[in-house]
Amino acid sequence: MLAKHDISERYTGPGLMTTFVGQNFRGVVTGLQQKHGFKLADAEVDEYVSRELGKVIETLEAKAEPCVGVMPVLEELDKSKKYGMAVVSSSALSRVQASVKKVGQEKFFPADHIFSAATSLPVPTTKPDPAIYLHACKIIGKEPGECVAVEDSKSGTLSAVRAGIPTIGYVGSYGGAIKQGEMAEVLKEAGVKVIMDDWSQFTDCMAKIEAL
Repeated sequence: MLAKHDISERYTGPGLMTTFVGQNFRGVVTGLQQKHGFKLADAEVDEYVSRELGKVIETLEAKAEPCVGVMPVLEELDKSKKYGMAVVSSSALSRVQASVKKVGQEKFFPADHIFSAATSLPVPTTKPDPAIYLHACKIIGKEPGECVAVEDSKSGTLSAVRAGIPTIGYVGSYGGAIKQGEMAEVLKEAGVKVIMDDWSQFTDCMAKIEAL
């Protein structure tokens, strides 16, 4: 994409994720155009998004693993029936569904409780736009203030916070105490109410949210 427009800068996969953290690939392509001053036709964007989606789903179906420590928490939440659960993502719906299936979480997240900013809305968007959270709340029949989001990126946090949803900031997906501390500050600035380092802290974090 960059080479086609005579732009010398190159990105690795992790580099793109760091630069455009929390955004879907359509958002990444938009960001690249803005950052480097070139313009793609809508059909070109669609082609790049389709190609990336196919590659990512192929990788997810082979290698995706659940977040460390999350399965016991989901099992307990499912058993207690105290809270409903949903997935609200920037990624394409087929990508999210492939991830949920691969890591064995289908029983926790029914198909009608999986939402994609790239697919579920009349007009595709990406976080930090709050539209996908507002859409999810409407579909499941809850007000934003009745819900709690768990987010690990600035874009995701801003999306939930702008929708009016109290948000837990999860930093356990970042390697090392220094990076986790840095991300905790970023998420706090974006509006999270509580920081969670490990999924074993989830119950305490929910109690803090409910006490606000």
